[in-house]
Amino acid sequence: MGVATAAELRRAYIDFFAARGHTIVPSASLIPHDPTVLFTVAGMVPFKPYFTGDETPPFKRAVSVQKCVRAGGKHNDLEEVGRTNRHLTFFEMLGNFSFGDYFKSEAIPWAWELVTTVFGLDPERLWVTVHETDNEAEAIWRDVVGLPPERIQRLGDETNLWAMGDTGPCGYNSEIFLDLKPELGPGGGPAVDEDRYVEFWNLVFMQFDQRVDGTVPLPAPSVDTGAGFERCLAILQGVDTIWDTDLIRPLIAAAERVAAQAYGGFPGTARDVSLRILAEHGRAMTFLIADDVVPSNEERGYVLRRIIRRAVRHAYLLGVHDLVMPSMVDATVELMADAYPELRAAHDRIRTVVTREEERFRATLERGLALLDDVLARGDVSGDDAFYLHDTLGFPIDLTREIASERGQHVDLESFEALMQRQRDQARGAQKAEGVKLRAPVEVYRELLDDHGPTEFTGRREYETTGAKVLGLVSGGERVMRTTGEPVDVFLDRTPFYAEAGGQVGDTGTIETEAGATLRVTDTQYALPGLVAHRAEVVSGEIVEGDGVTARIDGERRDAIRRNHTATHVLHWALREVLGPHVKQAGSFVGPDRLRFDFSHHEAVTREQLDQVEDLANREVIGDAPVRHYETTREHAQELGAIAFFGEKYGDVVRVLEAGEHSIELCGGTHVHALGFIGPIKIVSEGSIGSNLRRIEAVTGTGALERIHEEEVELREVASLLRSTPPEIPERIRALQAELRDRNDELKSLRSQVAAGEAVTLAAGARDGVVATHRDGASADELSRLAQAVRDALESGVVVLTGASPDGGKAGIAVGVTRDLVDRGVSAAEIAQPAAKVLGGGTARRPDLVVGGGPNVGAVAEALEVAAAKAREAIASTG
Repeated sequence: MGVATAAELRRAYIDFFAARGHTIVPSASLIPHDPTVLFTVAGMVPFKPYFTGDETPPFKRAVSVQKCVRAGGKHNDLEEVGRTNRHLTFFEMLGNFSFGDYFKSEAIPWAWELVTTVFGLDPERLWVTVHETDNEAEAIWRDVVGLPPERIQRLGDETNLWAMGDTGPCGYNSEIFLDLKPELGPGGGPAVDEDRYVEFWNLVFMQFDQRVDGTVPLPAPSVDTGAGFERCLAILQGVDTIWDTDLIRPLIAAAERVAAQAYGGFPGTARDVSLRILAEHGRAMTFLIADDVVPSNEERGYVLRRIIRRAVRHAYLLGVHDLVMPSMVDATVELMADAYPELRAAHDRIRTVVTREEERFRATLERGLALLDDVLARGDVSGDDAFYLHDTLGFPIDLTREIASERGQHVDLESFEALMQRQRDQARGAQKAEGVKLRAPVEVYRELLDDHGPTEFTGRREYETTGAKVLGLVSGGERVMRTTGEPVDVFLDRTPFYAEAGGQVGDTGTIETEAGATLRVTDTQYALPGLVAHRAEVVSGEIVEGDGVTARIDGERRDAIRRNHTATHVLHWALREVLGPHVKQAGSFVGPDRLRFDFSHHEAVTREQLDQVEDLANREVIGDAPVRHYETTREHAQELGAIAFFGEKYGDVVRVLEAGEHSIELCGGTHVHALGFIGPIKIVSEGSIGSNLRRIEAVTGTGALERIHEEEVELREVASLLRSTPPEIPERIRALQAELRDRNDELKSLRSQVAAGEAVTLAAGARDGVVATHRDGASADELSRLAQAVRDALESGVVVLTGASPDGGKAGIAVGVTRDLVDRGVSAAEIAQPAAKVLGGGTARRPDLVVGGGPNVGAVAEALEVAAAKAREAIASTG
């Protein structure tokens, strides 16, 4: 073989195509800029705009080794991982690409040359498939490469028409297969025997763009080669499975160490499946977190959470009760950081994230598994049971479904989804604000971009641009030559208006034509990448395509936006200084009146930490250091240590912002010339927006001064109400709190005396050893104290109390059991649980005294009857 290790395979592939005029492109992030896919699912995803013609490629040929994840949406292999020899959530994709340059006549012979000459595969063991209508590809394989016709098979759309998703680039493909068992003699080929013939190379001839309303030809036929790295490696290393390669077997060895279990090979036992899942999922979560995905309950974060939880569950099945995922992260970093240095840089952050997630889930796992075992012992899982596991215990529905499937049982997902939808409908208080929408079909905007090119942005040097030209007008869903009154998108050859991007809102202002028409610009957006749309209303006159205009932004508004935008960079630096280098931007909003900054962090930010952040940021501002904003190459920016902001797409030339001496980041927005121009920075709020995600909001400049003034006015008013001065407020409040505690202690003592007297009365009225009664307006603590008092007053028996909270918003239940009955197997938790479920909630699991409840206040009478009947049944069972 010409290639022996994973590192050699990467190098050989890259070198082969680099020698044939291909630009070497580093792997893009696992988080794509394409909204139609959840992750980067194939090597071509980063290049999709080049295939569709939405962007002009900076090169005609490219080669890459792209990291990919398929674990959500259409491309979802998650539940098959560990059980088969072909499925992985994380994998690498070898790819060579042509953007309107070479096509089938070059791509096919190059593929053959690489696999036979460089990889050293035996040509006699190779088969290919082509689309049933692709005569050209078949002819090249037969007449140019020299492959015998009997080893070329024609197949239909199901196997030989490749698509990235429901929409997007697609085309006929030709796949190369290796015969794994040539010693068996002539076979039927991949069309009839998937086990004997393994596909490892896929040549996609991109010719079409699949849209919602049909398929159209792409601007130029292109080539997308996808070769599964792990599968190629298994073939070249002569091993039977991907699990035995030098890329994955060391991770299985790490799983063996943490689980203290020996791996038995493929397919092996359930133990071997679990070890493979630990290895593969450990690798996947490491790469996802390194690319700034954090566990959450939505989209990518939810997929990551599923991967972590699935791995933890299989560690649990292996009998491992200590943390395992940090060790799997360590093994992945050690194995793959040479190829992907970002893993080493993010190592500590990845360990922190997986540790917290595993610790949280292990507690949930134990509770949920105990209940799920009880449910499965009775039969299939009802929608109600699945919903209770999910909503009350936090046990994921995916895990419920997987465990039930392993035991050959069914989950009523239809009923579960109906309950989830009812909950969502009840919780939805307001509809989400609609995003900006295009005013015409995308083809209208693409025509403008093709005809005139990108809009020139002049707004970094001027707020008013004269002599700009109207290139196009779009109104009422179509392109128009002139308009007088309708809302209109105006397209200019150059403009000072900043189009919304990178969290910064679009500019507003005016456009005046040389003929005297005036338009009010209410927003500025990108209709397509590079094409600026001025969302405008005609105030007077008529605007005509071809008009010369003066475009003028609202300068005061832009200045406020600039202050807030540069402040986000200063705050980002300050957050990293105080909380640690793991902090990364996860979203932002920059408007004229406020800024919002979302960032990754695994715990609440304390008041002291926020004060430190605000203090550091304002010290930077007071220093009034200059702000530099300039273009450079992406490589130079990386050498400078510039941090890339979330959600931004960067080309080979990037804009670097140096905000003072400490903050250096990539940003294409508009900024101040010196930090002192920001004015004071005032953080107004901080809180959680999801698992491992925090948000701060702040104001700057005059907005900060107004906020400080408002707080001073409120402080003086509070001082007046407390009959003190502002400096005396804390001491005055502490004195009032002490006085209130004394009064509450007195009240609690009186209530205890009353409860003791009431308990004796209630205990005397026990029937069949059960006291069952209702108390309206009783808090959970009051129900608990009364239940404990009645239980202590009973010689032997059970007390059941229900009640509604003082505000009427929640129903409660308390159950107490005397010690003699507890010793004979009677459990307060078992008595209370069915009743708590009636109330829409749950209880603890103590045998002597439990308190619980739920939102179903109207069901308290039924809950009391259920619990009382359960109590009598429990007492009767003791004999």
